[in-house]
Amino acid sequence: MLGRIHKHARSRLQFGGETSKPKRLALYKRFLKLETEMMHRRHRAGESGLRIVNLRAQIIDVLLEHLFTTALEDFQKDGATLPSHVALIALGGYGRAELSPLSDIDFMFLFPASAKGREVKQFQEYLTNEILYPLWDLNLKVGHSTRTITETIEAAREDIQTKTALLEARVIGGSQSLFEIFQQAYKNFYQKEKPRAYLEMRLHDQTTRRQKYGDTVFLQEPDIKNGVGGLRDYQNTLWMARIKLAIDRVDDLCEHNYLGKNEQKEFVRAYDFLIRVRNDLHFTLKRASDLLDLEKQPIVAQHLGYDEKDIFKRVEVFMRDYYRHAQTIYRYSKLLEKRLALRPASGEISRLTFREVIAARKMERQKKFDGFILRGSELSFASPRVFRDERERLIRVFRYCQQFKCTPDFELESLIQESLPLITRKVINSPRANATFRSILEEPGMVYPILSQMHELGVLGRFVPEFGRLTCLVQHEYYHRYTADVHTLSTIRELDNIYIVKDPMMEKYREILHELNNSTILYLILFLHDIGKAFGIAGHAKAGADIAPVILQRLQVPKKNWDLILFIVENHLMMARFWQKHDIDDSNTIASFADQVQDFEKLGFLYVHTFCDARGTAAGLWNSYKDSLHRKLFKGTFEKLTYGDRIQRQNAEKKEMTLTEIKARNIQGITHEEIDAHYTQLPDRYFLQTESDEIVLHIKMVHNLLANIALTDSVGSLIPVIDWNDDLDRGLTVVNVVTWDRAGLFSKLAGAFARAGLNILSAKAISRSDHIAIDTFSVVEPNRGTVKSEASKSLFEKVLQDTLVSDQDLMPAIEASASQASPASWGGEDELLRAPIQQKLKVYHELSLNRTVVEVQANDRIGLLYRLSRIIFDCGYSISFARIATERGVAIDTFYIERRTENDEPLREEPQLIDLERELSALIAPPPDSPPIAIAEPPPGGVAP
Repeated sequence: MLGRIHKHARSRLQFGGETSKPKRLALYKRFLKLETEMMHRRHRAGESGLRIVNLRAQIIDVLLEHLFTTALEDFQKDGATLPSHVALIALGGYGRAELSPLSDIDFMFLFPASAKGREVKQFQEYLTNEILYPLWDLNLKVGHSTRTITETIEAAREDIQTKTALLEARVIGGSQSLFEIFQQAYKNFYQKEKPRAYLEMRLHDQTTRRQKYGDTVFLQEPDIKNGVGGLRDYQNTLWMARIKLAIDRVDDLCEHNYLGKNEQKEFVRAYDFLIRVRNDLHFTLKRASDLLDLEKQPIVAQHLGYDEKDIFKRVEVFMRDYYRHAQTIYRYSKLLEKRLALRPASGEISRLTFREVIAARKMERQKKFDGFILRGSELSFASPRVFRDERERLIRVFRYCQQFKCTPDFELESLIQESLPLITRKVINSPRANATFRSILEEPGMVYPILSQMHELGVLGRFVPEFGRLTCLVQHEYYHRYTADVHTLSTIRELDNIYIVKDPMMEKYREILHELNNSTILYLILFLHDIGKAFGIAGHAKAGADIAPVILQRLQVPKKNWDLILFIVENHLMMARFWQKHDIDDSNTIASFADQVQDFEKLGFLYVHTFCDARGTAAGLWNSYKDSLHRKLFKGTFEKLTYGDRIQRQNAEKKEMTLTEIKARNIQGITHEEIDAHYTQLPDRYFLQTESDEIVLHIKMVHNLLANIALTDSVGSLIPVIDWNDDLDRGLTVVNVVTWDRAGLFSKLAGAFARAGLNILSAKAISRSDHIAIDTFSVVEPNRGTVKSEASKSLFEKVLQDTLVSDQDLMPAIEASASQASPASWGGEDELLRAPIQQKLKVYHELSLNRTVVEVQANDRIGLLYRLSRIIFDCGYSISFARIATERGVAIDTFYIERRTENDEPLREEPQLIDLERELSALIAPPPDSPPIAIAEPPPGGVAP
């Protein structure tokens, strides 16, 4: 292969003595282009990942060698002599000859320790210019350094990344003897310079990096390089082996008894697969990237030979293979971490073989029971027949790990995996095995680690086949970060945290759990809640409720608990849907939800379940704003269930008490008559959903509005009164606007916020009977939270005043502002890469709430809310309530609308509603040739910031 590339270089890179630099650059470009195209064709033909990255490294080797040799020849052309020996050294991934198509190229100009003086410095500058400039002109990403041997070792001493990159140094050209001197000096350095500390740092790097990338292989959008089970796991293992064992190749691990031959082959095969995926990602995107996102998965899968016509099936098959290989890398890297990190008590790095270390450990104090041996915090087996002698031990071993807070040693882990075929239908239906599994689910705060371990070793999916169908199941929607199986386990981790983590938010949910009977049954509910996704995401809650009884029967769960369990499984999305889509300050909403929940026990379980479900979906999906909405619905429903019809009387009493309390404040400049007028000109629901401080604020703002009217002309009376207040607990700014109610007011407000670059989270609109409108918006600065920019506030106020006077179309100005904004300010680069989602529109009458509702799901874009609200107005409706939500570039908005006529009673076949639906559908329709990625039902908490 290398000979062929050299042959091409000799024919294509023939320079005469007078060949100009532009001509040379053109020849280099042609050479690189032709070789890259040939490499791409080999990749498309099915060449292994490792062969392609080796080939890419060889192409760059030939190119650099030619540049380097030409530079040295040009330097000596007029009889000049080189002022020093020099070697061109490849580093890092390029050094180990693993260079993905668009990865950075790292190299170093190496000089002897004695290389000093002005001539050497000039020579170094000459080499840098002659080699780096052509590489930059070829659009290659280059990392380079110029060092003497002494400087190189000093740099390695100060920086672990440099130390690691130099472990894989390889000479490309120049002085071979200089490189050999460096190699020996560097080997002496890293073998003697705190090798144990290096191993500890590598282990720490593995741990922190895995935590950063979700601590699981099964992310829906994995990072091929840095994710759990990614390329770095493999590479880190080899770096540790090089330091500890002085070996250069993964094959050498077999000779040192750290891996068996089959294990080594499986390890390399998995690494090769991930590299092949990464290569295709580079070729597809035409830029370096390691994120295998939802949009790219079907494309990469097709390129790699997955030819299923159904796009979702193709992705599912491809990603199952990806996770299988990543899990292999993760498993063996963890295994080797344990083996490589073993040390004798003296603290010196062991020169014993792995088998000798194991033999020494068998002398430790031990406790024997049920065929197992407990040594410290590790569990082992007394006989390799432990599971063949009694198959239920394959479940019981994990109960012991939970009880004794220990983990299986690597030999026991291997035996468990080898014994998976022993989990037959008889074991699955064994009353003893199921009693053990049920007991694992009943240990508050200690369930997730055990289930995760069972899943990682393949036991969980075997023992509960219904759960096994979720393994590696990609969910084909935006909100979930994990595959279906890992999402389920993540929700259980959140329930563990409620029991054990000292945090104010967790404590609120822990208090509710303590009030519930048999609260640990929530672990089982969470385990079952998405079991129906094996048959499709749409309708999975109902499917789960149909599947669950078989599992409950097998687990011998008492029948008295079935009704509760099945209710939560079937309705686990219901609570979040209510506060996402409806006005939870409206007593009708609370009453409707209470009718469906029926009792406090179901409400409590649903409340905590929704929290765990949302938190287990993706980091950052839940926040204080969502928690406040969730809490408000829970509290209102609890009161409704507790007090029933007495609430109406209590609400009336609360309204009178608030009125008395506000009058007692003796607000400066406000008469009791103004307060009474405010109370008589607004509906009761306003006083139920508005705190007394906010009512006082509104009264003052109305007072100021009326005062302005008395002092100004008719145009001046259009100026609204605006109040900005930061809510630091919820991370947003509350904006109250008081003005004369008028046609299209909500649309004008939405347009003014968009023009000022502010995102609306929610909105409430209400009007007094004297046509004074009180609108309250929760807004944020994109990616920042509360509104800090005084310029944004001033722009909003100016734009609003102008549009109230002139009724101008704000869309041109909004689009002009958007074109000047950075992508990150409107959702970030990540959002811009995503495919369109499935557009959805529902316009319907919600009889239980006596409301006409519009629900919209669409790709978010600048001015969308302004256009939506403008269409609603133009079709003859006003907006009384809005829940505005934007998540990962998806807008999911709900509006309560009312006809602007004397008769507000909605009609089922109302022609205006048909017109409205047609106009809104046209607005959110996706562009031509944009295949959607479906979102069946967003998870709890998945529709609000």
